[in-house]
Amino acid sequence: MRRPAGKLLQVAAISAACVALGAGCGGGGGGGTDSASKPAPPASDFPAAKGKTLEQALSAAKGPGPVVTPAQRVLREGQNRFAFGVFTAGREPIDDAQVAIYAAPGRGLSGPAIGPFPARIEDLSTEPAFQAQSTANDPDAAKVVYVTDINLDKPGAWAFGALIRKGDGNYQGSLLATPSRVGQFDPVGVGDKAPDVSTPTVADVGDVTKIDTRVPPDDMHPDLQDVYGKKPVVLLFATPALCQSRICGPVVDVEEQVKRDFGDKVAFIHMEVYNDNDASKGTRPQLQAYGLPSEPWLYVIDKNGVVRTAIEGAFSVDELKRAVEQVTS
Repeated sequence: MRRPAGKLLQVAAISAACVALGAGCGGGGGGGTDSASKPAPPASDFPAAKGKTLEQALSAAKGPGPVVTPAQRVLREGQNRFAFGVFTAGREPIDDAQVAIYAAPGRGLSGPAIGPFPARIEDLSTEPAFQAQSTANDPDAAKVVYVTDINLDKPGAWAFGALIRKGDGNYQGSLLATPSRVGQFDPVGVGDKAPDVSTPTVADVGDVTKIDTRVPPDDMHPDLQDVYGKKPVVLLFATPALCQSRICGPVVDVEEQVKRDFGDKVAFIHMEVYNDNDASKGTRPQLQAYGLPSEPWLYVIDKNGVVRTAIEGAFSVDELKRAVEQVTS
C-alpha cells in the first residue's frame, strides 16, 4: 500500500541540503551551445568498493573535500536517480567536480560498501526566451545538478559518502546527510497508474496568477482529466515563487522550452504546490493524491495513463526531452 504523504510540506524543503543546492552552480546554457552538462567520468577513475566497508572505501581520500548534499528525500528499494549538489566549505557552488558516490546499508560506516557510482552534470538553464523573470532575478536559482544511478537492494537506513577526484589524480572525501530511509516514502512512481485528478485551468479561476506563481505566468494549464488516456502528459508539480529548494523556477522554464519542441502531441501541465499559493494553507489536493513529500516533482505519463518517468527535484532540458521521446516514439 502506498504510504500517505501526511502533512506533506511541513517537511517543506526537499531537505536543508537541497536548499543549499538552490544556491546556484554557475555556468550553463541549457539546450544552447554553451551547455554546462558533462558526462560522468569512468568508474575506473575511482577505487572499487568491493570487499570494503564504506569507511575503507572512503579512506582513499587524502583529506576532506567539498560539501556534497543530496537533492531529494525519496529513496526506493531498487534503482534510484540520486541527485546532489557540490559546494565549497564556504557554500560556494562547484559546477565541474568529478564525483563518485558510495553507499552502504546501516547508519554507520561499517556496512559493506557499493560503488563507485560516478555522477554526470546536468545543466538546468534554458534558452533565454524561456527563462522567466522569476528565475533570472533569483540569485539563488539552481544552475546545475549532479546525477548518478544507484541500486539500493534493501529497505531501511543507508549511509552515503563521496570521493572527489582532483586534477592530480588524488581524492578528497565527503560524507553525505542521508535524505531518508529507503522505503520511508512511497509516492506515485514509474509503472504506476497516474492518479486521474483534475488540475485547475484559467477558465476555472479567471486569473492565471491564482494557479501560477511564475513571472510571467506560463500557458501550461490544461485540465489533466481532459487529456488523460488520450495523449502523453508532462505533469510538473512546482511553485516558482514559493519553492523551498530554489529549483522550481528553473524546472518550469525547462518544461516551457521542451513544450515548444513537441507541440500538441503532448499535454504539458504545470501544477502549483500550495492552496491559494500560500504555504501556510498547506498543499493542494493534487499533490496529496500523488503522495508527494517534497517539491518539485516531474511525471511523464504515457497515453494509457501509466507513469514512464518520475523525477524528484531538478532536471535538464536534455533529460526531459529524452523522457518525452519515450512516450511519443
